[in-house]
Order: sequence, then structure tokens, then C-alpha cells
Amino acid sequence: MISIDRFLSDEQDPKAVEKVVGKLNDLLTTGEEILYLAVQKKPAVNLLPDSIAVSNKRIFYCEPGNLGLTMNFKDISWKSIKEVSFKEEFFGSKFICVPQHGENIVTEFIPKVQARKLHQAATEQLEAFKELVRQQKLEENRATAASVSLSAPPQSFVDIPAVEVEKPVIEIAEVVEEPEDETTLKLRKLKTLYDKHLITQEEYEAKKANILDSL
Repeated sequence: MISIDRFLSDEQDPKAVEKVVGKLNDLLTTGEEILYLAVQKKPAVNLLPDSIAVSNKRIFYCEPGNLGLTMNFKDISWKSIKEVSFKEEFFGSKFICVPQHGENIVTEFIPKVQARKLHQAATEQLEAFKELVRQQKLEENRATAASVSLSAPPQSFVDIPAVEVEKPVIEIAEVVEEPEDETTLKLRKLKTLYDKHLITQEEYEAKKANILDSL
């Protein structure tokens, strides 16, 4: 169960916090936690204030319904948010969430201190999400580059100058004409495995030594 004490540090309405936190407790997913909770404070009657909660995965908008008998919850994940901001006014502040698509979500009459901390918490989580996406793209690019590198021709063949191409071809033909030379064939197969990066240099040297020792 979530403790409400840490959400009362900036003069949030205790009754509103208790009601919202009690509901949010059932909505949180695995590994999700509420980082900050702001409660609306209307200038005249403030019996049924709206609340905004920031978690490490999304922003919750909590609106009382049916004269406070029910609570309506809407949420928007960080991947769907472009930016957040707030604007201080005479009566509190406006908290503004700009989604990737659709209209801005504006909540008025958030106490100024709460609006600043709400904005700070939301900005930190949004930046953390964007950084995570950047890291994932870098990893994908590295994986793609590695895949292309593995599918490229072996380096030993790429580096052979054009004027020397005929010489190794003639040598290969000579080896084929002498299949009875098993040692040469074994060494050639071993070299092919190494050129294709199927064995390490250490394995190549060890197996080569074993073949030569058997002579």
C-alpha cells in the first residue's frame, strides 16, 4: 500500500490525496511508482479538486465524478508525450502536457509550488525516457552494423591486390589435383575456418600445430 505522507509536503489536500492514492494503488503496473502528486486548489469552492500524478511510466489525470462518489482516471505514457510545461498565474499555475498527437492537456489552479515540482518530476522522467530510446537506437545500429560486417566477404580475400589474383587461383588448382596430400587439405580447411571467423586465432594455431605434429 502506498503511504500518503510523502505526498502532503506541499500543502496538498489530505482527503484528496488519500482518495487518489488509494485508487492509484490498484492501477500501478509492476515496477511502477508514484513520484509526485499535485492537487488542484480552486480560488472559490475547492470541494472536488482534480489531481495529477507523475509515475516513472506515465502521467495520471484524476478527476472526481458523481459529486465525489467516483473517480475518473486518464493516463498518458511518456512515449506519447512531446513536452511538459507550466505557467504561473494569479491563482496558481496551469500545468500543460503536449502530446505527440492531439490537443494539449491543460489543468488550471495547481498551486505554484506544486506546479514547479510536478513539472520538475515530469521533465526528469520524460528526459529519462528519451535517453532510453536513444540508447536502444544506438544498440540497434550497432547490431545492424555487426550483422553487415559478418555477412561481408572474408578480409583475407578483400585485401588481395588485383595483380595477384591469378596466383592463388593456380595454387588452389594444384592442391585440387593432388587430393592424396591430406595434410595440405587439412591445413587449407583449417585456414578457411579461420578466415570465415568460425574459429579464433588461438584455436587455429593449436589445431595447425597438431596437424604438423602428426607428420
